[in-house]
Amino acid sequence: MDFCFTDDQLAFRDSLSRLLMIEAAPETLREIWQTDEGRSPSMRAKIAAQGLTGLSVPEAEGGMGLGDVDWALLMQELGYYALSDSLVDTACVAAAMLAGLPEGHPLRRAWLPRIVDGDCRIAVGHPVNPWVADAGLADLLLLPHPTPRGLELHALRREQVHVEPQASIDSSRRLAQVRWEPNDATRVLDGAAAQPLWDQALERGALGVAGQLVGLAQRMLDLAVDYAAQRKQFGKPIGSFQAVKHQLADVVTKIEFARPVLYRAVVALDQGERQTALRVSHAKLACADAAWTAARKSIQVHGAMGYTWEVDLQMFMKRAWVLDAAWGDRAFHRTRLADALLGEDAPLGTAATFPDQ
Repeated sequence: MDFCFTDDQLAFRDSLSRLLMIEAAPETLREIWQTDEGRSPSMRAKIAAQGLTGLSVPEAEGGMGLGDVDWALLMQELGYYALSDSLVDTACVAAAMLAGLPEGHPLRRAWLPRIVDGDCRIAVGHPVNPWVADAGLADLLLLPHPTPRGLELHALRREQVHVEPQASIDSSRRLAQVRWEPNDATRVLDGAAAQPLWDQALERGALGVAGQLVGLAQRMLDLAVDYAAQRKQFGKPIGSFQAVKHQLADVVTKIEFARPVLYRAVVALDQGERQTALRVSHAKLACADAAWTAARKSIQVHGAMGYTWEVDLQMFMKRAWVLDAAWGDRAFHRTRLADALLGEDAPLGTAATFPDQ
């Protein structure tokens, strides 16, 4: 299988990286996260101008109509620069769900062009996530309601739900418990029709997190290498000590082993392979392991100061910790992986994960 990216995909990645290098510098992110909303409309507009928000939107609605493979490199950049949750959930997960509605559907017609323009935030709930990211900031919420036939799809405005903010160790996270009442007016699709969309949302959400975790791991490694080259003990940079070299080499190994697993899972999702769920869970676990290793080794290189607010490392380390549990924690993905590998006729979709729905 050819894992080479096209020149256009590489150029898009490089263009996004150049933008975020300026717009998402750590000192800028600190200032944004300390505001009430923790988000920057001007940054969102510049990212939309790059075309990122319209990546998954069909051309008929003004988007680029590209596939899941095109997100693989971009997700890593979003992780490397620790971008906010709603960008991924809106531009990747929600956009794909709305694009899966029948052509001409009012919800699709109303919201997909707004996603392209970058002037809306859409929060996506799912049974694997106890809280909804950016629910209090969202213009629209896509929420599930369990029925015997599957998960119904409901769409609600922010004023139609009650949001209870939940604290997070990651200053960029805006989590909330959402209380709402399903009714005929909010129902978009019944359980039978909506379940495939929710299955796909889980896979895209998990892969989006996996890609960000690889980017976070790379950023933490870069910070640790830079610190090891500058910090001196006994008159020498600590990076010259063999023990430090071994710590950082372990991180490199984890990242290099995680990336191919991520790319294989993205191809499986893009091509609709039968074993997509297996591939996605494997990728989520491998990428989470790389990020956790990077966080642990990097803070050992920095010492206790690496956890303080003034040091950039803590921003990426905390984000890696919380994303590890997003869109399915390790227990969830290990169970899916075991069911797929060990069960004779083990179902590979999310419907098997929630047997009572």
